[in-house]
Amino acid sequence: MTKGNVMDQANERRVTNRPVDRRTMLKGMGAGALAIGAGQVIGELALAKPAFAATSSTPIKIAYISPRTGAFADFSISDSYVLSKIRSSSAYAKGVTVGGKHYSIDIVTADTQSDPNRAAQVAQQLIQQQNVDLILTTSTPETTVPVATAAQQLKTPCLGTVCPWEAWYAGLGGNPGSPTTNFSYNAMFFFGLKEFAGTFLPMWKRIENSTHAAKVFAGMFPNDDDGNAFRMGFPPYAEAAGYTYIDGGAYTDGTTDYSAMIEKFKAGGAEFFVNCPIPPDFNTFWKQAVQADFRPKLATVAKVMLFPSDAVALGRLSNNIATDAWWTPYGPYKSSLTGETAAKLASDFEHSTGSEWVDSLGSSYSLFEVAIEALKASDDPHDHAQVANNLQKVSYSGISGPIDFGAGPAPGVGIIKPVGVQWKPGKKLFGKKFPWQEFVVDNSLNKDIPINGDLVATNT
Repeated sequence: MTKGNVMDQANERRVTNRPVDRRTMLKGMGAGALAIGAGQVIGELALAKPAFAATSSTPIKIAYISPRTGAFADFSISDSYVLSKIRSSSAYAKGVTVGGKHYSIDIVTADTQSDPNRAAQVAQQLIQQQNVDLILTTSTPETTVPVATAAQQLKTPCLGTVCPWEAWYAGLGGNPGSPTTNFSYNAMFFFGLKEFAGTFLPMWKRIENSTHAAKVFAGMFPNDDDGNAFRMGFPPYAEAAGYTYIDGGAYTDGTTDYSAMIEKFKAGGAEFFVNCPIPPDFNTFWKQAVQADFRPKLATVAKVMLFPSDAVALGRLSNNIATDAWWTPYGPYKSSLTGETAAKLASDFEHSTGSEWVDSLGSSYSLFEVAIEALKASDDPHDHAQVANNLQKVSYSGISGPIDFGAGPAPGVGIIKPVGVQWKPGKKLFGKKFPWQEFVVDNSLNKDIPINGDLVATNT
């Protein structure tokens, strides 16, 4: 575990166990045999001690599950900071009043190690052995889907984020094309393929107009939850706008040779590029693409190039790669817990950690905001069905802006509006200059976020 992944050592310990086979786990779930012995599952676990003792009942126990280590660790780089901010807020430090009674709040954390099997395992353990009242989970279908599945099976409220809603919904067994099934113990907020298209296509159009690029795009979509959702959902939006699609094929995560895919893109004359691989795969692909002289006019990438470490790893090859940003410090949004602005949250993060702000600051923080909204609307925080029902009805505005779970494309889904950003050499923002920085170059979907950079062709 790296230094950056050590989490509030004085206050908490983590679930640490060996992973189990997911198919075996799901089979057991279907058979109703989810119970797991403490010797099999529980490693170290401790609860943060509340600053205000409960006066009327047992504490509200909230679990936070994220990929602190492994392939998706960058998604959780802000976890320690966010948790420290949350724990110091009044609602979490002093407790909340629910149904006329005052409750303290305990927060339990678990690291999935970026492993879906382990994500399911720790969710089961937290529900069955730690008796958590509510699960919060974030970052990629590999984390959010198995956690949500366990929560649904074990009838425990669960709120997820940072996962395209279609991948989350399909992973739970729903049909995104006809999203009528209500997974009643689950809710999530993020956005989906409509919003990805609404972010990427305006950028394509502007580059097309300025460079006279051919309306042909390449799709690098793996054979996983995200990739399959993108392959099914994104091309129709682009094709409706007049673009021709070249599918690179449903490759396996961890592939190391993309030469055949690259030659296919080159032969088809692809001038635009879209993807959703795991981060190491894009690093490999992009270096091979440059070596093979595949230079699309604009690369718009998803799931990768979301964090400064991704840009640093590619160095100069990062220049003007575009992606979506689901949270930035540039908007007018404020914490519903403290009134703190988005800019202050990012500034404090940089001063406290020495690291550059990241999108996940906002999304992770918002999980805890929504949790408080749902709990306060309940009569009993330990009534799982009622809290879950309230999660699906939350409508509020916080650090990520307005979110209305009742108005989403599927039951229990709240949509946040992303903006288009490009990676460019950094400028001093909050007192320190970093090598690479996200600049907002398109705000077609969210006019609350000001543009602060020029959209430029990727390979110029």
